[in-house]
Amino acid sequence: MPVESGPLRDLFEFPSDDIEVVYTPRECRTLVSAVPEESEMDPHVRDCVRSYTEDWAIVNRKYHKLGTGFNPNTLDKQKERQKGLPKQVFESDEAPDGNSYQDEQVIWACSIFDLKNSLPDALLPNLLDRTPNEEIDHHNEDQRKSNRHKELFALHPAPDEEEPIERLSVPEVPKEHFGQRLLDLGNVWLLFFLLTKCKFEIEIEPIFASLALYDVKEKKKISENFYFDLNSEQMKGMLRPHVPPAAISTLARSAIFSITYPSQDVFLVIKLEKVLQQGDIGECAEPYMIFKESDAAKNKEKLEKLKCQAEQFCQRLGKYRMPFAWTAIHLMNIVSSAGSLERDSTEVEVGTGGSWSERRNSSIVGRRSLERTTSGDEACNLTSFRPATLTVTNFFKQEGDRLSDEDLYKFLADMRRPSSVLRRLRPITAQLKIDISPAPENPHYCLTPELLQVKLYPDSRVRPTREILEFPARDVYVPNTTYRNLLYVYPQSLNFANRQGSARNITVKVQFMYGEDPSNAMPVIFGKSSCPEFSKEAYTAVVYHNRSPDFHEEIKIKLPATLTDHHHLLFTFYHVSCQQKQNTPLETPVGYTWIPMLQNGRLKTGQFCLPVSLEKPPQAYSVLSPEVPLPGMKWVDNHKGVFNVEVVAVSSLHTQDPYLDKFFALVHALDEHMFPVRIGDMRIMENNLENELKSSISALNSSQLEPVVRFLHLLLDKLILLVVRPPVIAGQIVNLGQASFEAMASIINRLHKNLDGNQDQHGRNSLLASYIYYVFRLPNTYPNSPSPGPGGLGGSVHYATMARSAVRPASLNLNRSRSLSNSNPDISGTPTSPDDEVRSIIGSKLFHEELALQWVVCSGSVREAALQQAWFFFELMVKSMVHHLYFADKLEGSRKHRFPERFMDDVNALVNITILLLSDTEMVERLNTSLAFFLNDLLSIMDRGFVFSLIKTCYKQVSTKLYNIPNPSNLVSLRLDFLRIVCSHEHYVTLNLPCSLLTPPASPSPSVSSATSGFSTNVQDQKIANMFELSVPFRQQHYLAGLVLTELAVILDPDAEGLFGLHKKVINMVHNLLSSHDSDPRYADPQVKARVAMLYLPLIGVIMETVPQLYDFTGRPSCVAVDDYESEGGSMISQTVAMAIAGTSVHQLARPSSIILSSSVQSYPSSRSLLICLLWVLKNADESVLQKWFTDLSVLQLNRLLDLLYLCVSCFEYKVLLFKPSQVSSKSKDMRAKLEEAILGSIGARQEMVRRSRGQLGNAFGSQENLRWRKDMTHWRQNTEKLDKSRAEIEHEALIDGNLATEANLIILDTLEIVVQTVSVTESKESILGGVLKVLLHSMACNQSALYLQHCFATQRALVSKFPELLFEEETEQCADLCLRLLRHCSSSISTIRSHASASLYLLMRQNFEIGNNFARVKMQVTMSLSSLVGTSQNFNEEFLRRSLKTILTYAEEDLELRETTFPDQVQDLVFNLHMILSDTVKMKEHQEDPEMLIDLMYRIAKGYQNSPDLRLTWLQNMAGKHSERSNHAESAQCLVHSAALVAEYLSMLEDRKYLPVGCVTFQNISSNVLEESAVSDDVVSPDEEGICSGKYFTEAGLVGLLEQAAASFSMAGMYEAVNEVYKVLIPIHEANRDAKKLSTIHGKLQEAFSKIDGKRMFGTYFRVGFYGTKFGDLDEQEFVYKEPAITKLAEISHRLEGFYGERFGEDVLEVIKDSNPVDKCKLDPNKAYIQITYVEPYFDTYEMKDRITYFDKNYNLRRFMYCTPFTLDGRAHGDLHEQFKRKTILTTSHAFPYIKTRINVIHKEEIILTPIEVAIEDMQKKTQELAFATHQDPADPKMLQMVLQGSVGTTVNQGPLEVAQVFLSEIPNDPKLFRHHNKLRLCFKDFTKRCEDALRKNKSLIGPDQKEYQRELERNYHRLKESLQPLINRKIPQLYKAVLPVTCHRWIFDFTLSAEIRRV
Repeated sequence: MPVESGPLRDLFEFPSDDIEVVYTPRECRTLVSAVPEESEMDPHVRDCVRSYTEDWAIVNRKYHKLGTGFNPNTLDKQKERQKGLPKQVFESDEAPDGNSYQDEQVIWACSIFDLKNSLPDALLPNLLDRTPNEEIDHHNEDQRKSNRHKELFALHPAPDEEEPIERLSVPEVPKEHFGQRLLDLGNVWLLFFLLTKCKFEIEIEPIFASLALYDVKEKKKISENFYFDLNSEQMKGMLRPHVPPAAISTLARSAIFSITYPSQDVFLVIKLEKVLQQGDIGECAEPYMIFKESDAAKNKEKLEKLKCQAEQFCQRLGKYRMPFAWTAIHLMNIVSSAGSLERDSTEVEVGTGGSWSERRNSSIVGRRSLERTTSGDEACNLTSFRPATLTVTNFFKQEGDRLSDEDLYKFLADMRRPSSVLRRLRPITAQLKIDISPAPENPHYCLTPELLQVKLYPDSRVRPTREILEFPARDVYVPNTTYRNLLYVYPQSLNFANRQGSARNITVKVQFMYGEDPSNAMPVIFGKSSCPEFSKEAYTAVVYHNRSPDFHEEIKIKLPATLTDHHHLLFTFYHVSCQQKQNTPLETPVGYTWIPMLQNGRLKTGQFCLPVSLEKPPQAYSVLSPEVPLPGMKWVDNHKGVFNVEVVAVSSLHTQDPYLDKFFALVHALDEHMFPVRIGDMRIMENNLENELKSSISALNSSQLEPVVRFLHLLLDKLILLVVRPPVIAGQIVNLGQASFEAMASIINRLHKNLDGNQDQHGRNSLLASYIYYVFRLPNTYPNSPSPGPGGLGGSVHYATMARSAVRPASLNLNRSRSLSNSNPDISGTPTSPDDEVRSIIGSKLFHEELALQWVVCSGSVREAALQQAWFFFELMVKSMVHHLYFADKLEGSRKHRFPERFMDDVNALVNITILLLSDTEMVERLNTSLAFFLNDLLSIMDRGFVFSLIKTCYKQVSTKLYNIPNPSNLVSLRLDFLRIVCSHEHYVTLNLPCSLLTPPASPSPSVSSATSGFSTNVQDQKIANMFELSVPFRQQHYLAGLVLTELAVILDPDAEGLFGLHKKVINMVHNLLSSHDSDPRYADPQVKARVAMLYLPLIGVIMETVPQLYDFTGRPSCVAVDDYESEGGSMISQTVAMAIAGTSVHQLARPSSIILSSSVQSYPSSRSLLICLLWVLKNADESVLQKWFTDLSVLQLNRLLDLLYLCVSCFEYKVLLFKPSQVSSKSKDMRAKLEEAILGSIGARQEMVRRSRGQLGNAFGSQENLRWRKDMTHWRQNTEKLDKSRAEIEHEALIDGNLATEANLIILDTLEIVVQTVSVTESKESILGGVLKVLLHSMACNQSALYLQHCFATQRALVSKFPELLFEEETEQCADLCLRLLRHCSSSISTIRSHASASLYLLMRQNFEIGNNFARVKMQVTMSLSSLVGTSQNFNEEFLRRSLKTILTYAEEDLELRETTFPDQVQDLVFNLHMILSDTVKMKEHQEDPEMLIDLMYRIAKGYQNSPDLRLTWLQNMAGKHSERSNHAESAQCLVHSAALVAEYLSMLEDRKYLPVGCVTFQNISSNVLEESAVSDDVVSPDEEGICSGKYFTEAGLVGLLEQAAASFSMAGMYEAVNEVYKVLIPIHEANRDAKKLSTIHGKLQEAFSKIDGKRMFGTYFRVGFYGTKFGDLDEQEFVYKEPAITKLAEISHRLEGFYGERFGEDVLEVIKDSNPVDKCKLDPNKAYIQITYVEPYFDTYEMKDRITYFDKNYNLRRFMYCTPFTLDGRAHGDLHEQFKRKTILTTSHAFPYIKTRINVIHKEEIILTPIEVAIEDMQKKTQELAFATHQDPADPKMLQMVLQGSVGTTVNQGPLEVAQVFLSEIPNDPKLFRHHNKLRLCFKDFTKRCEDALRKNKSLIGPDQKEYQRELERNYHRLKESLQPLINRKIPQLYKAVLPVTCHRWIFDFTLSAEIRRV
């Protein structure tokens, strides 16, 4: 049934106006078009002129711009489509309200009362009504679907890719090669010269100048001359008799030069001439050198005389010139200096030209660098330099004998040398000012080299600017597009040395003659300056008295279009008599010569050396050359060549190439039917013509490339014509198709090979592409020609004139017959010859058919050549086909009958040939794209079924090849390019028959008419699965879409070998297609879009299959609510982990369990692109179709879909403003990640996943540490990303990103609703609801907009109300999750979010209550959630949460239904309880900056939860997080050990398993503190009560996770012995589980740990810190031992605490007590705060030292510390030896270090006082130990040993030990109590001397000869010391050897218990 017109109609019908042929007039630069003036033209001229003037014939595909080739998703289009987006509100972007923090203590002091009186947020209307579920769903859907953004891809940038393969740029319009319009193409550089002033020191006569550019390196003049003069009117007046009135065109003073190949070798040469006068150049120049302008008055008479002479010469010799002076300017230096000077315009003074040479290399780099490097030369950087004014001050006089160009090049080369010869010459001083600047884009008043006015010439009377013709230094390959026909004549030299007679002042008169009569001179010679535009003759300058002069003239001639044999150049030589003598004529002819213009029909140019005749040439001389010896003529020097002249043509008529000339001549002979033809010396008769023509076609190969390119358009036109219209020669039709095809192929290849810089990305040569696009047309399809009938394209009359008649078809005709009807080429007149009869029978061939045929039948090198440039022939064929259809009116007809069968067979054969060659690597890519573009084009003009069969052929062939090659990815990549190009067709959707049923069609792909007949909107009739799977019916019906999706499925298949690298490519293809549909105005209607989306339904299934390979967006902590993550220093534990700890589910961080990981994971951008495609299909597909399909899916498949949606949530999370630099150290990031790994690990594939996200399995970004801060990974990254984006850009990005996040999540929500409906309808598959909930919760956890959250909460409420048992009985973990999410949003700063979250939380309690009159589960979970929130989030705002709590209370009060139950009271209790937790939080907030106090508070809160294991665990984890942030790894490990002990304690109650630890006792070896985790109190909750110990940690796996993490933290802390202890607990568990892999890992880690034990390690440094003063509150009079990082100096901790408390109380209030003496509280100022800080060392009793052997032993489990204070009895700290006492203070802490906090209270203090002799004993023992250590050190350390020895026996210090001995040992003490001490000291000295001796001996063995003296000195000192000590040491106390007296030590013990012990620590 036909579909009535409507939006769907466009989907299945091609528009009727799809293709048209448009004739566009070509743009003409000049006011009148450049055409010959003659009316009669020969055929070649006529063809050329037609070729330069006819309109462009362009095939226009009207909708082409809508295909993906014109990629609609450019940035500008994106911006356009993004207009009017609403700003989405995100909590993470909102600045917290400043007032909310102001006076927290006051707010919370009367908290409960205050809570009751505060204001709630707005209540949701009708929340408590009992509305039917269907109604709620309906309402939610309407709300969700309103105001949605239509185009998803407008919010998602195109993926970064190189130029898309399907992009084909429109070729450039062919245009003349030269300056103006090519400024920014970089290959031509334009200079604009304006001459403003020319002034010599004396002004006595007119001076004439010419200016041209020369390239020294190429030795070439690279521009024509620009003639100008700046003479005053008075000076010009002197010449009036000789010069006719000047034409305005000759008065130009500004010119535009262009340089195609700029280089360092370009010079601007200025030559000056003056009127001829008597005397050589030196004499004539003398006055200019000697007179100065300043001396004018002084030399007045002389000047008058000179002026008078000048006037005489002007009157007499005014028409002759003489060379005068010249100068040159090194152009590059001027330009570069002008560019580098920072001014708007630059003045540059140029002295003797050479002065520039030193600066040769200064070239500047600018914005648009038009850089071209000449080979081997320095690059010339020509930029749009600033305008400069040159002032030329010096000229060199011309040397009469050095005028030639050769001499000039020598001078120029010399100028570049520093020691230039020219510098030494005396200059002519003058001032010539030249303004030089880049040429403007469109200068006004401009004349072309032919003097035509360029457009924008408002007034003809204004002085013009001349465009100066360039003679490029090397070939320029650009086809001719305008008519130009100029001839330049350069007389070079003349040798009259051997001529008799007086001929000395010689000038040459040059004339262009069309006959031999003197009056036949043509006025075609261009004038110079201040003269008429054209003249009939030109004279060369005279060199005085020189019989063999050189010339430097350039004579420019406008050639007539048609030349005959009589046209010639005539040179007449004159002697000019300078002196006025009687009877002497002014000029005497002294010789004649000439050059005929045509030779055998070709223009004669080049170098000539001509003989000169003494007399006038005879009659009919012009057809002969002067080299021919004419009888009876006299010649100079015996007919030798004496005159050198060069003739150069710049012409777009004359090819100047013999092969091209011959070809064109033969073709025109055929055209005109004029035989015989003369070519060169040959006469070709008609019977010989065929062979000659064929050989001339094949000889085209030998022609020069430059002329071939210049005449490219005409050449190709003629070759095509020969293919289409075989000529009739001698009555026979000659088929030249093959020869022409071969010639075309070889020409195209030559162009391609030689002009390889001229190609686009597909290797299409731009000249050829332009030819096809603009120039080529079928030989008689000219505008307005009547449409040809069936008889082919018969002949029509040639247009004979240039008038391009509107009616007459401008066809290229080869007919002789002139009797054809003018109005209709098919009605021919009576045939006048047998040829015409033949022609009328055969008619013409169709070019595309002939081309296809020739291509198919050719072979060998021709085929190779054609395939090399297949694109050219394909495009040519397509254009020919379109023209044919257009002019034959077949575009309306049925596609099946447009082309004959044989042609389609040829095309088929051609495609097959092409595919077979897809193995040659060089050609393969170009061939592949060419073929694809060809098929793409054919889809617009041929029967689709036929084209699809060709595509199918291609696929079959490639598939066959794929089986046979080892590396398939290259071929598959080609196939992708091929497909992408074919699918870039603008009617791609229509080609896929989106509206047809899925019934197997008859043909591979039926044409549209057959498919639409069965069109029906009744989707239900179809088998739904076929629409969603890549089934045969689907692939046959939606052919191209089927191919695209099959490619996607094949490449993404994890088993596909070697195709991994193509993921990005294939995903970009799909993304590109969808993105183009999305923005296509034709598919804007939702109904139409749904149809388009139907083509992609299988995409959902394909992506579901590849879930394991998608990039893991969830593997980062990105589901953490943003402020929890961003806060100062970032919390270590992600939200997920906190919840996991709180006893809830852990799936947030891990991927859903159905995901099995694959090793080849896609990159971030690829996966993101793929997922956006999925969302687009889900958004636009028909919901009823989706629902039907979901119903058919299995539970497993639905779960996969949900996993996919889960990934999408993470993928499109809003991330824009999360780039505040994070202060989290990389270690703590790593810590956080490891903690997550341990907590979530060992559950299926999760650990693998987390490991992979660390980059161990390789990943697109390597180690993608902390995705959220990595700006370069966010998806809007453009290639040209500027790091410093403007604020507006960032805000715009945030706006787009916010909208994308919102829309993506709403699509996910829509899909979840469909899934839920599916469950409701089928009443089965409830098991998947958990998955739905999981996705919902995950989306709540991500950073979402307020808009989305409202809809999300509405869906969540509906879900809970439909399936209440789901949460409270089945998915209990998710219930905990939900509570956390809701509570998190209850503290949002945005009121709408709070309103919805509070409503959801209240309903949750209500529903829980309704199930069992109690909502214990929700109560428990909410309490735990609050704890974890409070612990992990620093930006947590109690003010907002309090409002939500008030809102919940308000709902409870207004809930009439439950008023009579206990529910309202229970709600109130819960709210008050939550309030209490918050008040602790406030305290934590106060101490946010004080890490120790913060940890103490957390410690206290954890202690308060001693009876609630779940919550204690939460707080222990929070502490672990805080510690690892501060790199306190040992403390973090202790927290984890405590957590594990707590878990073990409860596990042992729940499960009796032998291998599990029996409780915290097992952990004693790890830490003695751990026993505090014992669950021994009476009021401990039993673990099996509902909701208690329900978290993941209270499982064996949880315990293992904690222990593994503890081991990792110990390892990071360097406490490897503790690692061993931890693994001792772990190993039995893994052994019991026979987990060999884990055991292997553990033993590996143990080995690593043990191997590190011997390394150097540094553990903590300890300080005693005492706080005194009421300002400290709780801390007053408390003493702590602080553990600080290793090697912390006293100054450091002092500075830290002083800084912190000074800031808190004020620097003037805080005082640090500098000594370690006991503090007397009474002496302190009560208004100040005092801190006392002392360094302490671990203290061990002697018995302990037996067990504490290693460094670790001495630094672990420390409870006692000591510090020493020196004093004397009279109060000084230090005194003499005999009065120096020492106080040792020993502190005992409440717990052993390391503990779960870094400061521990001191609970016990004891003091030991040492008397002076005891102090001395301690000192001597220490010295002796040092000596012993240094002596026995292995390996020995001589330096250390010598230092210790020096300190013991050195001369300077032997006072040390000696003095001690003299003070204490010289006399036996009176007090018997001191006898023992005396004896001990004596023994110490004995030991000391023994050690000194050992040390000396050791030192002797170590030293070298250079230290012998030093050793002797040490030994002398030692003996001296020993002698002094001897009597003291040997004196024993006799009493000691009697009965032993009881001795008591002076010990005062202070024992006190600090008040802290009483408090709850």
